[in-house]
This record gives sequence, C-alpha cells and structure tokens, in this order.
Amino acid sequence: MAGALLCAAAGLALPLGAGAAAVDDGVMQLQREWEVIQYQSPAQARERQFEALAAKAHQLSETYPAASAPLIWEGIIVSSWAGAKGGLGALGLAKQARSLYERAIQIDGHALDGSAYNSLGVLYYKVPGWPLGFGDKAKAAELLQKALAINPDGIDPNYFYAEYLVETHQADQAIPYLERALQAPPRAGRQIADSGRREEARQLLAKIKPR
Repeated sequence: MAGALLCAAAGLALPLGAGAAAVDDGVMQLQREWEVIQYQSPAQARERQFEALAAKAHQLSETYPAASAPLIWEGIIVSSWAGAKGGLGALGLAKQARSLYERAIQIDGHALDGSAYNSLGVLYYKVPGWPLGFGDKAKAAELLQKALAINPDGIDPNYFYAEYLVETHQADQAIPYLERALQAPPRAGRQIADSGRREEARQLLAKIKPR
C-alpha cells in the first residue's frame, strides 16, 4: 500500500512491512464481508449489516490514517449502506462517503487501481443534483474516465462507466464497456464480487443490446 502506514496501538508505529501487511489483511477482510452482504444476504438485512461493517471499516481507517485503501473501503461500505437505506435519509451517508473518497484521493488516487475515482464518480451520478443533493453528471464522467485511464481492463470501471452512459441516455456507447467488463481478468480472492458484477453486466447488456 502506498503512503506511510501508521499504527495507533500504544502510540507506536509498526515497522513498514508489518504495517502494510496489517492494512492488506484488514482490507481483505472488509472486501470479503462486503461481497457476502452485497451479493448473498437478503435485501432486507443489508442496511443493518452494512452499518455494522462500516463501523469496522472506520476503525481500520482510524488505525491507519495515512493509508488510502481503508478509506476507499470505508467509503464503499458507507455508499452501499446508503443504497440499502434509500430515500432522502441516505443523503447524509452519501456525503460521508464522498468525504472518504476525497481523502483517499489526496493520499493516493492510484490506490486499489483508482477505485476512489471510480466510486466517487458513481456517487456523483447516482445522488440527486441540487437542491436536494450534490449529484453532477459532468463531474461523474470526469472521475469515471480517470478510473478507466488507471485501470482500463478492470471489471468495475468498465461496468460503472457503462451504467453511467445508460443512465445519461447514451446506451449505444455503453455496449463495448459492458463487453470489456465481462472479459475482465479475475481478481484474486474476489470470486463472489466478480461473479456478481458479471451478472449485473450481463443483465444490463441484455437490456440495451439490439436484438
């Protein structure tokens, strides 16, 4: 993980290698728990489960404040919690997630293959615009394209840019990105997430592709 990695325990810094390993382990655990909730838990249980997982993610972010990856995953989990919650009550969570992604980008925008840019872009096209929220389709496009430039073959940046194109009435342009998402190389240890995202890509492609 890029950036100096700090340990809050007893106010002492871990050796860099040990700190990096601890961050990696913590992030992997968050990833595993998130994908089980997102793709395998009943919909009615997700809000409560994401809320509990967000508390774990926040603890990791606070323990390693100079690492970008925990902030990214805290943002992803808080964003998912907002999605499960729904309605105007989720807007405060969306703002919280935006702040987490922005902090992650300040530390290292390239961490986790540019995931902070991608996830922040998703927020900007899913959240309502002014006066209700901070949504901004132009800002979303800018951020999603940055993520694609960093990780052009990745499943997530291709899928979400395609979804953005569909939601902004450019469905014909989304097809190659969905096809690229379906051909994306598998991510180590992310089988559940990859399977779920591929299914989402297949469903969206079937919805928009000319018969």
